[in-house]
Parts: sequence; C-alpha cells; structure tokens
Amino acid sequence: MKKDTLEYRMIQERQRQRVPDSKLLSGSTKDKFPVILDGGRTIIFIDDKNKEAETRQRYDMRLGNKIMSASNKPKV
Repeated sequence: MKKDTLEYRMIQERQRQRVPDSKLLSGSTKDKFPVILDGGRTIIFIDDKNKEAETRQRYDMRLGNKIMSASNKPKV
C-alpha cells in the first residue's frame, strides 16, 4: 500500500481506468440499429437487429395503454 493516499485515489486517470468502455460511450449509437416508429417521429436504437419486431410490438402496446388511460379519465 505504497501509494494509498487520498490524492492518488482522486486522480481522474485512475478513476477512468475502472469505468468500463460501455459506460463511457453513454448515448453513443455506434454498433446499434435504428427502429423508426410513428412515421419517423420516434427512433429507438437497439443492440440486436433480431429484436426489431419485439420492440415495435412493445412500443405499440405502451402507446395503446397511454391512449386508453387518457380516455378513461373522468372529465371535470
């Protein structure tokens, strides 16, 4: 424990070495596939191209639930 000091622990280079690359690329669309929904108004990026149909189905279900819940609200 030769270099176990607070200053050594706080050096950003040491902190950066512990962070995985996937976390550093947060928000990156590299190696992802776009799924275009709502006629281009919504774009979702997925890792696996085979899950495109599942993603579309889930989006449609959520959109349908939002519409149904909005129509069931009592009018004041």
